[in-house]
Amino acid sequence: MAAARENRSLRDRVGTLRDAFEGRQIGIYFAAIAAAAGAALTVPGTAALEAGINPALALMLFVTFLQVPLRELGSAFTRARFLAALMAVNFLAIPLLVAGLVQLLPDDPMLRLGVLMVLLTPCIDYVVTFAHLGRADAGILLAATPALLAAQMALLPLYLTALLGEDAARFVRVGPFVQAFVWLIALPLAAGVLVQVWGARSRTGRRAAAVLGLLPVPATSLVLFVVIAAVLPQLGPALPQAARVVPVYAAFAVAAPLIGWGTGRLFRLDASAGRTLAFSAATRNSLVVLPLAFAVPGGIPLLPAVIVTQTLVELASELIYVRLLPRLGRGEAGPAPTE
Repeated sequence: MAAARENRSLRDRVGTLRDAFEGRQIGIYFAAIAAAAGAALTVPGTAALEAGINPALALMLFVTFLQVPLRELGSAFTRARFLAALMAVNFLAIPLLVAGLVQLLPDDPMLRLGVLMVLLTPCIDYVVTFAHLGRADAGILLAATPALLAAQMALLPLYLTALLGEDAARFVRVGPFVQAFVWLIALPLAAGVLVQVWGARSRTGRRAAAVLGLLPVPATSLVLFVVIAAVLPQLGPALPQAARVVPVYAAFAVAAPLIGWGTGRLFRLDASAGRTLAFSAATRNSLVVLPLAFAVPGGIPLLPAVIVTQTLVELASELIYVRLLPRLGRGEAGPAPTE
């Protein structure tokens, strides 16, 4: 009895603190960006933080995957209609949109590569909490994150080859994608599974899992800080070129959630699942693809500048999404099943 009360008390305290983090996450993210920008402009040597990007990402993805209960991880693949819609919007509809938008850019292969790398990869981390704020079904999106990450790592080289042609051979290397799979999918996912198994068998494991459950928002803030502080000093002359992609990112931010919502209608999903597709379609994986950009020969400083620019446009767009997307389907009589 005493142990049960202690566990409930711990869950209650952790839940209260986690809710506080999630309820203030937008402010926390922008504070992390502002602090990183301030550090980059005033403290010499922040570019050395580049070495910390992959470890920070691995931590963020580990605590993200840890939030997916093992039973939900398996059930994500049984929700065939939702999973099919999620894959269709992110790996068929959105690539078609991006293929059109990239034609509006100057004929600069490196500039186009940066835009393609970030817009072709769906987000798998903070999109979950933004979806929750926007009255979408964050649970099914969270359960699908490992599949989304694995699919984009496998398909991105194919998309780049198709859309860049012969230029892709100079930029696309297998090694960084293999490293990304190991560091950002296999190891964090395996660690998340092991901690859940430990938590199911041990009181200490349950405590550890509960405490780690507090970390998604702080870990994402850490990644934002490390990325901005490391990249900003390297941008310099790339900023004017990076500014040229802002109209493309703005057009994407308007069109993508509408495509996601429309795909939900096409697959006859309920309103909540439709909003989930809208958030997934509109939110991109800029933080995770950044290490791939650093591995491109001659990519610095332009590629990081192009990718970080998308992050800033996207976070501003999320402020609009969490207010407007909850209105989609609000008058529906009842949900249809998402399976």
